[in-house]
Amino acid sequence: MRLCVIGTGYVGLVAGTCLSDMGNQVICVDNDEEKINKLKSGIIPIFEPGLEELIKINVRENRLSFSTNLTEAVKLSQVCFIAVATPQDKDGSCNLDAVIGVAKDIAKSINEYKVIVNKSTVPMGTAEKLTDIMKKLTMVPFDVVSNPEFLKQGAAVDDFLNPDRVIIGSDSPKATEIMKEIYTPYFKGEDKIIYMDVKSAEMTKYAANAFLASKISFINEIANICEKVGADIDKVRMGISSDRRIGKDFLFAGIGFGGSCFPKDVSALISVAKNHDCGCSMLEAVKEVNINQRKLFIEKILKYYGNNIEGKTFAVWGLSFKPKTNDMREAPSIEIINSLLEHGAFIKAYDPQAGENAKLIFKNSIIYSKSSYEALENADALILLTEWNEFLKPDFERIKTALKDRVIFDGRNQYNRLQLKDFGLNYICIGS
Repeated sequence: MRLCVIGTGYVGLVAGTCLSDMGNQVICVDNDEEKINKLKSGIIPIFEPGLEELIKINVRENRLSFSTNLTEAVKLSQVCFIAVATPQDKDGSCNLDAVIGVAKDIAKSINEYKVIVNKSTVPMGTAEKLTDIMKKLTMVPFDVVSNPEFLKQGAAVDDFLNPDRVIIGSDSPKATEIMKEIYTPYFKGEDKIIYMDVKSAEMTKYAANAFLASKISFINEIANICEKVGADIDKVRMGISSDRRIGKDFLFAGIGFGGSCFPKDVSALISVAKNHDCGCSMLEAVKEVNINQRKLFIEKILKYYGNNIEGKTFAVWGLSFKPKTNDMREAPSIEIINSLLEHGAFIKAYDPQAGENAKLIFKNSIIYSKSSYEALENADALILLTEWNEFLKPDFERIKTALKDRVIFDGRNQYNRLQLKDFGLNYICIGS
């Protein structure tokens, strides 16, 4: 099938690449000429395991191409996927400017019936809004479908090629059949496509992210209580997560969630609820706990040093909001590092992938180390903020020798307190 994907961010680039890998002819479109030229040259703007190899294969097989010409891509395609950013406005609501802009451009370009697929995360009723806008600009028939993405950064390629489910929100039998044709090959006889109306599909995306964010804030709040009463959050986590009704995913205490989805989607759903006079106290609490979790971690560091860290040098391991990505959007490291800098500390940071993106945020205010152990040189303490695999089993003897104050502040609860005590290291973590 001939498809175009408009927007080459995480969602658009992964979706376009994986759709082409199933034999479709896909054009990925973006108005950023520099980004498109880099993609044509084989330079991938994001780090996502497996993505670069898959792009090269499908470009070589002429199934995948990149363009800045939206009009041409739309005319050549049967289905147009919208995968542009929907950032958070100052009031917490979802900004639809980019989605609406693309919809208008599509309407001006379509030459025959098209299915317009919204993969961007948008509030309920957006498909209706886009339909009304486009009908004022074209007489050519089309249908707008909601097909939200559920990709985990760091595992996005596998999530797309081996999905738990595919949500198709459509009020058109014709569009539904076309979407079914696109996605059926992914299941190899096992049908995991869930069909529903458009508004329900739009809501499903928000509900899923809000629920996962709630699990994170819940375990963090339990961790804070554990710390006060003398319980061990890791043991409590194991005790509750073995219950199949609860499960193990998203139940790790730490410094809270970040990234491009959870923070803005929780805020957007709160905004939707308020606009419809619905109570949203639980969602507001999820957001508040997440914000406070970073502040509590900063307070732990300050407390250890008697509220005076001026002149102290901290080695920071991990900058991205989660491992296996170079994404710095809403990363907890930003607030934590900036707070330490404001208190007069110096930062030597290392991240396996996010260094270049971090430079856009911190500029020259911190030192960027080439390795985790280089960051330890002349440092007073170690702060772990992102749980990359290479940080899981470090040389603790080497860490002890390098650190002046022999202390680790672990924002992800990666290490064993008793083991570090045997090494002569002080260990400050979350919830124990």
